[in-house]
Amino acid sequence: MSRESIVFVLGIIIFLMPHLGVPEDWKVYFYTGAGLILLVAGYSLRRSAYLRSIEKENGEHDGDSFAENKGSRGVISEVENITEV
Repeated sequence: MSRESIVFVLGIIIFLMPHLGVPEDWKVYFYTGAGLILLVAGYSLRRSAYLRSIEKENGEHDGDSFAENKGSRGVISEVENITEV
């Protein structure tokens, strides 16, 4: 069963649970278990969506990278002229 199906089925069961005549003790355990399952399934769905969003066309993951510019050549040449004297 896919993660999307798990979330959908648990949602339907949670919606119908107050009307099914299930004892209160069972409801507490069921709601706790369903909450944990939804937590794991939601995290897994969110993580896979994030990984899909950073994936390049060739299948590699694209990370955040930063390259700093070398700056202005005019300032560097002035410093080089000072050190040559």
